[in-house]
Amino acid sequence: MDLVASLPVFLLSVVLISASPGPAIALIFRRAALRGVRATVPTVLGLEAGLYVWAIAAGAGLAALVAASEAAYLVLRVVGAAVLVSLGALAWFAAWRDRGGGGEVVATTGRRSGWFAFGEGAVVQLANPKAAIFMFAFYPQFIPAGRPLLATTALLALLQVAVEVVLYVSLAAAVGRAGAWFRRPQIRRRLEAVSGTVLIGLGVRVAASSR
Repeated sequence: MDLVASLPVFLLSVVLISASPGPAIALIFRRAALRGVRATVPTVLGLEAGLYVWAIAAGAGLAALVAASEAAYLVLRVVGAAVLVSLGALAWFAAWRDRGGGGEVVATTGRRSGWFAFGEGAVVQLANPKAAIFMFAFYPQFIPAGRPLLATTALLALLQVAVEVVLYVSLAAAVGRAGAWFRRPQIRRRLEAVSGTVLIGLGVRVAASSR
């Protein structure tokens, strides 16, 4: 299949896959609701940095190693589950800590918060075993025979990153418009509890998942 002719199918597939519920959507929704769209941008960039690392690993053949090795896949799966459960537990702790009420939360967009958000997004993506398997299984379908695997994978990954940045920032902007409502103490506690439950549930699903 010609690379240019396959791009529309590739882009449509990326949109559908990126919009499906998962750790990235849960993380973006929680941060946009509680911190606003500007504070969510580093989270999106961290997620996409992690995605691009997996894409390069897939192009270099490292994702195939993860796919073929039961031990490597198990380690990645356990780490991914631990990361998601930890984030969920932190959200539940925040809900418990604020149970006595308090003032409205003010969004923080400082350098430290931005780097934390970036790192959080990158770790969630890099600790996702499904991302490695997805890259290895999905990308080769769109790489014509005879084209350099690593270079073509890197190019397709840049397209996916661009699509996902637009999609996720748009989601963050939509959620952020209701930010004042989400940051009301009672609503914030409920959101933290719900998002914590979702993240823990995703972590359990990753831990129990097979290939």
